[in-house]
Amino acid sequence: MLTAAALSEHPVPSAAVGECIGELLDRSALLPEPRPPDLVAVFCTAPLVGALDDIVAATTELLHPVTMIGATAVSVLGGAREAEQVGAVSMFALWGARCRTFRSTFDPATGALAIDGLPDQVAPGSTLVVLADPFTSPVDRVLVGLESRHPGVPVAGGCASAANAPGGNRLVLDGVLHRDGAVGVVIESPTEPTTLVAQGCEPIGRPVAVTSVEGNVITSLAGEPALDHVRNLLESLPPETRRRAAAGLHLGVVIDEHRSEFRRGDFLMRGVLGADPDRRAVVVGDAVELGATVQFQVRDAAAADDDLRDALATVDRPVAGTLVFTCNGRGSRLFGHPDHDAALISEATDGAPLAGMFCAGELGPVGGRSHLHGFTAVSVLF
Repeated sequence: MLTAAALSEHPVPSAAVGECIGELLDRSALLPEPRPPDLVAVFCTAPLVGALDDIVAATTELLHPVTMIGATAVSVLGGAREAEQVGAVSMFALWGARCRTFRSTFDPATGALAIDGLPDQVAPGSTLVVLADPFTSPVDRVLVGLESRHPGVPVAGGCASAANAPGGNRLVLDGVLHRDGAVGVVIESPTEPTTLVAQGCEPIGRPVAVTSVEGNVITSLAGEPALDHVRNLLESLPPETRRRAAAGLHLGVVIDEHRSEFRRGDFLMRGVLGADPDRRAVVVGDAVELGATVQFQVRDAAAADDDLRDALATVDRPVAGTLVFTCNGRGSRLFGHPDHDAALISEATDGAPLAGMFCAGELGPVGGRSHLHGFTAVSVLF
């Protein structure tokens, strides 16, 4: 397998795409004989949305990719660099895999969700990469639909983030631009890609059972009023940890209840949205089942750095290239300096080609099923 990646911040769109295509073509010289890439992924930031038609046309004409997907984003990644909130294009190319694209659409009038072009069968070890518009695609339902068709097949990707209103984002599918729904590609590789999900949290306290809940309102934890449990937990923490928890408290929901011990990767993280003092309840960002095991978590720059390093430490084979989908709440906004995720992943993969986008929600597997995340870094390592 061969991959290539490129990033350009040239202010002229035609020059930016020319620089990226040139780098991909130079990389393709490593092939035994010239042939089109099996997949090209194109990511561009908001200042270049108006030029995306030309960018896609030039990519199609010069690279002739078998399949192409892409999306617009507030920021993009390339190599060890993150181009944040500037005009930039990032590209990723892959040779040596069988790739097939599909598209999902949603009709709000009828509530009907369609997934067209998804093959009925995929090879073992396949990965699905999905890019969605967060305003017009019910991503949770798309994930359920993909899981029902292909149980256990990991889904990675993210939501376009260049716009803050419907119609402002663009999705690319085989040379055609779309303003809604989702696009995706099935990647069938001789070697199964590794998908890492770093949710950026550090556990505090101890795991407890949800003993009373109504949807996303938890009223009781281990038989104790949920709000009392949180207050007691915070009071038991060292002052510095208490300060961190006050700024970024989350709830980790255990995915596999059969484990005797729970570690970082065993939890699905959901934000703590607030409290209901009258009911002494805690409100979280998703419905929680009665009897679920949960543990409160701290999410901040230090926890995010540790979590990503821990995830990368599990990689035990050479990496040919990486697609990265990181949250638009990370980057300089979280870490206080640019290039954190890109530089860390690039270093851990010995500088293998890397490209990706900052997302308004990330897709990745936790506990054997794929979920929609926030503040997360998802990496697909080929």
